[in-house]
Amino acid sequence: MGGGREFAISLDGVRDKNVMQLKKLNTVLFPVRYNDKYYADALASGDFTKLVTLLLSNSAYYSDICVGSIACRLEKKECGAIRVYIMTLGVLAPYRGLGIGTRLLNHVLDLCLKQNIQEIYLHVQTNNDDAINFYKKFGFEITETIKNYYTNIDPPDCFVLTKLITTSQANK
Repeated sequence: MGGGREFAISLDGVRDKNVMQLKKLNTVLFPVRYNDKYYADALASGDFTKLVTLLLSNSAYYSDICVGSIACRLEKKECGAIRVYIMTLGVLAPYRGLGIGTRLLNHVLDLCLKQNIQEIYLHVQTNNDDAINFYKKFGFEITETIKNYYTNIDPPDCFVLTKLITTSQANK
């Protein structure tokens, strides 16, 4: 992001009118194609699903582009407690390393604290070391390995990464 450009990051809610931006990002970011239920869950999660718009400016022009997203699903456990499932979190390659993924994840972790949600988890492909290391920095731990979780991608196995949240805990 050199060249004299300055930028600001905006987190925007996903709604019917902009869900196509999420679909386009997912096509570029992930090797999996998501069905209508994924997008219905994303829309239903309210503030737990966000698009990131980068507002670029220099002396000649202003522009904004959608560069990342986080999409979550709220799940009710058998005991009645709510937990958050991170369906996807991704940032376009040229915009990685700018703190966008961190901002997205912190947004969701803050919502969990405010709403007294004590568990958040996700699946990650076993060879995705960058994602595994990213989540571990925030206190997620590998809690399970699932064989043949994915179809049509290699390797098909995934790890389940889980973070238990307590009200005395800051974002780690």
